[in-house]
Amino acid sequence: MTAYGNFPGSRPRRLRTTPAMRRMVAETRLAPANLILPAFVREGIDAPVAVSAMPGVYQHTLDTLRKAAVEAVTAGVSGIMLFGVPEDAKKDARGTAGTDPDGILQLGLRAVREEVGDDLVIMSDLCLDEFTDHGHCGVLDAEGRVDNDATLERYAEMAQVQADAGAHVVGPSGMMDGQVGVVRDALDQTGYEDVSILAYTVKYTSAFYGPFREAVGSSLTGDRKTYQQDPANARESLRELALDLEEGADMVMVKPAGPYLDILAKVAESVHVPVAAYQISGEYAMIEAAAEKGWIDRDKAILESLTGIRRAGAQMILTYWATEVAQWLGGPGRN
Repeated sequence: MTAYGNFPGSRPRRLRTTPAMRRMVAETRLAPANLILPAFVREGIDAPVAVSAMPGVYQHTLDTLRKAAVEAVTAGVSGIMLFGVPEDAKKDARGTAGTDPDGILQLGLRAVREEVGDDLVIMSDLCLDEFTDHGHCGVLDAEGRVDNDATLERYAEMAQVQADAGAHVVGPSGMMDGQVGVVRDALDQTGYEDVSILAYTVKYTSAFYGPFREAVGSSLTGDRKTYQQDPANARESLRELALDLEEGADMVMVKPAGPYLDILAKVAESVHVPVAAYQISGEYAMIEAAAEKGWIDRDKAILESLTGIRRAGAQMILTYWATEVAQWLGGPGRN
């Protein structure tokens, strides 16, 4: 008791007294169903190859990709997003390995679909950057610039071959103007009306992509500032969002997640479609590196980072910890 009588009359700490109390009143809940596992499948290897900048992440063979998909299903993860890593000799200026029905990404899609069927939402990155010898997300014009409309023609081809290979969802990620509409038309015209589009609606040019470029064996020269968004801009994101929805996006994404929680919150407040966020390679690598140094508690930092993304409005989170975290959270059926 103080000189102020019953002051303070309102004590928020009453709702923090025990773990059971905190669990009961929690405003944000993270569940296995919120998680999507990004995975890399590499051509020409007979054993998984570790990604040095991302401890615990591997470039998979087709066999180990199958195993990773089964583990994700067992843990209760909702989806898997596949990225293909072709042999360097198969890269060219137009990224033709990306539209080859027998290219590594399509083989990976078929393998996962054969292994888990509809028990996992099978998603496919729809972009040329892994397959071009210059590492850009589209074809280049005579001046060496990414040609938006010529690239859209390639994306239409990619959408069809990825759907043929078994993708439930395609994720056009190149930030070309009009990409969602072109992909939607290509799918509808080839009998794939039920294949969904997860639009990479807000994709910023970011320093945090570095480890990912190792993971996909990127051949990038230069940068992607002429097509990925400027980190200084926020209103531009809502313009991109409106365009993608108008063109037929079924779901929308913000990437990266952690540095752009303000953008994620704006997007989530503005739409009535599912919202995803991608916790990218650099975000993963920072936590793993700091934990390896003993500077932070790894598991608590992982959960805090994911809860923050969920709290900001992401219904779905692409994270390289998806299977591990889903196992912590209790597996299928946990809400």
